[in-house]
Amino acid sequence: VQLQASGGGLVQAGGSLRLSCAASGFTFHYYAVGWFRQAPGKAREFVACLSDGDGHTYYADIAKGRFTISGDNAKTTAFLQMNSLKPEDTAVYYCAADKWSRCPTVTNRFWADGMTFWGEGTLVTVSS
Repeated sequence: VQLQASGGGLVQAGGSLRLSCAASGFTFHYYAVGWFRQAPGKAREFVACLSDGDGHTYYADIAKGRFTISGDNAKTTAFLQMNSLKPEDTAVYYCAADKWSRCPTVTNRFWADGMTFWGEGTLVTVSS
C-alpha cells in the first residue's frame, strides 16, 4: 500500500503544472486525500483536500482560485491542477490519504496528523 506523487518540475511564473497522486494497493473510496507542501526552511503547510465520502473539497487560502483538486473515476489517482504559479509556490509537494477522514473546515496544521498514508514528494520549482 503506497502513494506516489509525480508531475513536479520547473515552470515559469504564471505557468501551470498538474500533480498526480497514484494509489497502489488500495483505492481512494471513502478516503480523504490531501495535498501539502514544504518549502526549504519552512514548515509543511496544507494546500487542498478532496473527500470521497461526501464529495467535498477544501482549499487553503494559498490555493484558492488557482489550484484545483480532483480524482479520477477509478479512484486510484488524485490530481492537483496548479495554475498561475508564483515563485512562492516553489516547494516539495506531498499527497496523503486517510480512510473515513473528511476535509477540514478551517485550515489547520493538525489535520495532517490524521493522514495514514503519505507519498514521497514531488518538487515544484517556479522561476521568476
